[in-house]
Amino acid sequence: MENTQGIPARTSECKTCCEGFFCPQGLTCMMPCPLGSYCPLATFNRTTALCEPYNYELPPGRNHTCGGANIWADIQSSRQVFCPAGSYCPTTTERLPCDNGHYCMTGSTSQTRCSKLISCKGNAAEQNIHTYGIMLIIALIALLLIIYNFSDQVLSIRERRRARNRERAARSVQQTERVRARWKLAKDVATKQAGKLHATLSRRFSQRNHSENFKILHDLDIQEDTSPLSTNYAGNSSEVQSSLMGSEGSKDPARPHVSEDGPQHIGKLGLEIEGKNSKEKVLKEKHIRTDSQIFKYAYAQIEKEKSQERHYENLTFSGVVSMATGDEMNRRPFIEVGFKDLTLTLKGQKRCLLQCLTGKIMPGRITAVMGPSGAGKTTFMTALAGKETGCRKSGLVLINGKPESVHSYKKIVGFVPQDDVVHGNLTVEENLRFSAWCRLSTKMPRAEKVLIVERVLMNLGLQEVRDSLVGTVEKRGISGGQRKRVNVGLEMVIEPSLLFLDEPTSGLDSSSSRLLLKALKHEALAGVNICMVVHQPSYALFKMFDDLILLAKGGLMVYHGSVRHVEEYFGGLGINVPERVNPPDYYIDILEGLVEPSQSCSINYKDLPLRWMLHKGYSIPEDMQSRAAELGNPQGTGGESTGSGSELQSFTAEMWQDVRGTVERRRDHIHHYFFKQKDLANRRTPGIILQYKYFLGRITKQRLREAKLQATDYLILLLAGACLGAITKISDTDFGATGYTYTIIAISLLCQIAALRTFSLDKLQYLRESASGISSLAHFLAKDTVDHFNTLIKPVVFLSMFYFFTNPRSTFLDHYIVLIGLVYCVTGMGYAFAIFLNPGPAQLFSVLLPVCMTLIASQSLRNDGLKGIANVCYPKWAMEALVIANAKRYYGVWLINRCGVLDKLGYNLHAWKNCVLILIAFGLVSRVIAFISLLMIRKK
Repeated sequence: MENTQGIPARTSECKTCCEGFFCPQGLTCMMPCPLGSYCPLATFNRTTALCEPYNYELPPGRNHTCGGANIWADIQSSRQVFCPAGSYCPTTTERLPCDNGHYCMTGSTSQTRCSKLISCKGNAAEQNIHTYGIMLIIALIALLLIIYNFSDQVLSIRERRRARNRERAARSVQQTERVRARWKLAKDVATKQAGKLHATLSRRFSQRNHSENFKILHDLDIQEDTSPLSTNYAGNSSEVQSSLMGSEGSKDPARPHVSEDGPQHIGKLGLEIEGKNSKEKVLKEKHIRTDSQIFKYAYAQIEKEKSQERHYENLTFSGVVSMATGDEMNRRPFIEVGFKDLTLTLKGQKRCLLQCLTGKIMPGRITAVMGPSGAGKTTFMTALAGKETGCRKSGLVLINGKPESVHSYKKIVGFVPQDDVVHGNLTVEENLRFSAWCRLSTKMPRAEKVLIVERVLMNLGLQEVRDSLVGTVEKRGISGGQRKRVNVGLEMVIEPSLLFLDEPTSGLDSSSSRLLLKALKHEALAGVNICMVVHQPSYALFKMFDDLILLAKGGLMVYHGSVRHVEEYFGGLGINVPERVNPPDYYIDILEGLVEPSQSCSINYKDLPLRWMLHKGYSIPEDMQSRAAELGNPQGTGGESTGSGSELQSFTAEMWQDVRGTVERRRDHIHHYFFKQKDLANRRTPGIILQYKYFLGRITKQRLREAKLQATDYLILLLAGACLGAITKISDTDFGATGYTYTIIAISLLCQIAALRTFSLDKLQYLRESASGISSLAHFLAKDTVDHFNTLIKPVVFLSMFYFFTNPRSTFLDHYIVLIGLVYCVTGMGYAFAIFLNPGPAQLFSVLLPVCMTLIASQSLRNDGLKGIANVCYPKWAMEALVIANAKRYYGVWLINRCGVLDKLGYNLHAWKNCVLILIAFGLVSRVIAFISLLMIRKK
């Protein structure tokens, strides 16, 4: 049709085109008009000299009259041929108006009945389906309210039932214990009275009668001991003492090191001593399944442990040691961590963070790491925990005397960070329970896990706030001290053998600190090796520690030994603590250089690390050997400092060292997180499927508690659909391509920004959980699974306004399927941005990328260079799917228009399924990239 001007006009023997046919210029035959067209005979307008309604001129010559149509093309070129809106054309020569209750679109061959609940007037071009949109919105709101309220009610009812069972079990156990206490008191009184009676009778009666009475009393004692309420609290201390006769003084690192404070220090050891085998027997003999039975068992064991604690307070010291080292108590494996000449140097900078540290931390003891700021306290602890990266480590770190990696014991090693990394939208109990369920052994019965969680809640003093949300920055929760204890409790519930804590008492008052140290003391009595960084503790807290590691600036050790002997050691150097001064504060001030030792002391504070090395006979670094020689050290003779003759490095050498250090840090990063270590913990934790189940329950609770935030997202989508639906119209000329462009941009922006919250809000929590061995795959899949609910709901929310405002010819289902693929695609991209980038750049990319990609996809028709780029842009495939779904509904007289538009856009009419599959493929690829990024992220 573009070359119609070059076709010669016929001027002779021209005949009129028949009605219902069209005759293009230059052809000698008539062509029937397609269905949906209206081709009547034209009438001549003498004023304009045109044949209306087709507006063509009569050829020159005689006896020429107006005939049928002269052209059939797209709607812009030949709108007169199309059956007009409001009418329908059953044949190409007949046009009928639409009746009431029907509507007729452009090119209709029959009238379409309006849907129910909608009234259509005569000659209606389309039906007004806004009512259905309102009904869909109401139904969707009702459905969401039912889902959220029903789920919330189910969870609330479940928690209330659980709380009632717990309270009922606690009351039952308390009543039983009161009965037992009264029975024991009555038994003691009866025994005392029997003793008095025995003494009285022995004085009055003869030797014969005395023996008979003694037999009667002996039988009475036997009957009392076999009473159903009698307890086995009265242990035989002589048997306990005899069990240790050959083990006192043993140097086996698998045995906990008993404190030197005597019985007063370990008077509460009875919590873990008796009842270990009895608990396992009870669990094997009696199937404990219901919550009520589990809580009764847990509280009964806790009450028994309290009674044992009171009972063993008067036990002899050797008997306590025997029980502390007995095989019945050692349910956890003991870990002793030794280090020899431990040195850490920053790669690429050659700056020492730690220098020549030697010593060991023992199981069953609490070791405090102290020192001034910049002394490397946290660095030292992370080096022992195997978490150092970007550093060159020399020396040895020994686990139970063997050069093994601490990562081999990752499942029984706890690390408490300085920041309170907990989930604020979970309750205290839910935080502890999730950590216990994911990290305790799968062989451990559920009742035992509940017992551990209840014991930790009780030891940390968190029973009153167990059902309270921890809280976030926006929403107030529990207090700071309680939050700090929850942070520690996450590691205590896994029953670790080795526990590291980074400043757990910072920001706590004295009472909260004492409560926390008391709970840690209880763990130490169970044989746990505890190492913690402490910043200026009070004197009362200082005395609760067993050992002290005191570091000076530069990562040098000043003291490592018992807390009881620290003042004795420094006193030997002439450094005496003044009266009414806290010893740790005084020592730290000396190491800072803020306080000078007494006038009688001639020691410089910078020589204190060297004094300790000389005192213990450790190896001395080369740069300190000259000073050691001055102090009379035989190792220092002839030693010279190697740093005096160092030369300045060139710029190229410094650049090379920086690049080399960066590559080595990246290598350490890959080796640390992508190469598995040999597992020596002998604990089989839940697999990916079971952890996925636990994650699914936790994330569902979190989403339900964020219902207002979800409602805000839905409201914004609803408004966006209403605005775009009111402004844009689905044009017949391009099958809605222009309106769909804005739809893709709006959906991409709103859904992608909302998807950032999935992973950006709990990065720190993920880092802590993944470092402890919890599956990253289960974490990722559970979050993605829960977000599928939004993937299904958000297209409905948007289309409930957009579709019923624009009223396109394609079905609601076609639009819904395409938008599901689009939301799935942009959600995966949002995951990748949230994980790989910080919140600010992630939001910026989530706004710029959809807009830029949509512009590239739309401008690729005018620029051939952009066509290849457009194929890797998801908006191109979403646009094609939406346009094809709409174009399929145009047929008959629309065929030429459809063919021309699709050819111009470069779309294939039969590629709708492929476009949807490509969108889903984009979503899968972006999720794979997001998961790989999740494995690679680090806390900066």
